[in-house]
Amino acid sequence: MRKLRILLADDHAVVRQGLRTLLREQPDMEVVAEAGNGEETLRLALETRADVVVLDMSMPGGNGAQATARLLRASPGVKVLALTFYEDEGYVQQLLNAGASGYVAKRTAPEELTAAIRAVASGGRYLSADMAEKLRRLAPTELPPSPDADLDARETELVRMIARGYSNREIAGRLRIDAGTVAGEKARVMEKLALRTRVDLVRYAQRRGWVPET
Repeated sequence: MRKLRILLADDHAVVRQGLRTLLREQPDMEVVAEAGNGEETLRLALETRADVVVLDMSMPGGNGAQATARLLRASPGVKVLALTFYEDEGYVQQLLNAGASGYVAKRTAPEELTAAIRAVASGGRYLSADMAEKLRRLAPTELPPSPDADLDARETELVRMIARGYSNREIAGRLRIDAGTVAGEKARVMEKLALRTRVDLVRYAQRRGWVPET
């Protein structure tokens, strides 16, 4: 039986190691390569002719939708399974619109990840039950626009959470970083968007459709 050829793309070596260990236990799968950044992912997807790329959406160099679209342009036959901490339905919809075949949260159980790989490899689409229900309820008119090209996935999520009123400590807990890092990243985002106050940032998020108008 031909095994599914899997490319693991994540900038954290410990995450790749855990995924590799899991997939090696599957009789119908083999990890053919690992990538730690976007350029490696593009090159290895072509070189290995991987069936499925398990793609971390938080790697440096662009937001998840951009990374997905770029990968599929370079290797049209590959299936992209998005792996991410972000569980916002608007963000997931953007990934699917960009061509991802499925979405799995990083907190998911190992058996769900392997089921997702098999589903997308066979030509299907995979979403967890709760995310599928969220997307079903999300009317087309409610979908947020794509993030600005200058914001990567984490910066976009940071803006969303700040605009929704989360404290630095709450954001740190959700992104699994420390509060000092949140403050630094917030300052860089404000500078990148040429915004001066939190009110400016909230208004920016409202114009993007990421939070409701008040």
